[in-house]
Amino acid sequence: MTTSPGNPADSDPLEGVTGARCVSLERVPIRTREDSVTRSGWRISVACEEGPGAIVLLELSPSVSLCRGEGVFLGWPADRLEAAYRVLRPPAGEPEPDLLQLG
Repeated sequence: MTTSPGNPADSDPLEGVTGARCVSLERVPIRTREDSVTRSGWRISVACEEGPGAIVLLELSPSVSLCRGEGVFLGWPADRLEAAYRVLRPPAGEPEPDLLQLG
């Protein structure tokens, strides 16, 4: 991957956010204006000194994804949100929490 000056991949995507840590990672239903179907995305909830926040990632295809910021991440550009999501995501080796299936 080639990066150019000013590219978010060159800097810390969490710049300006102190002590950010993942609180939870959950699968969430997502509706977009363009589609008449409900898709699934990933929502990572984050705690930091500046307050709570979350990043929602919707992967439309292997090469196209959309990100939306909430709380402290509101207003961040999509490429920076995606980079922050990748940094904050728990390692793949960690076991997934057991989810109760009720009903």
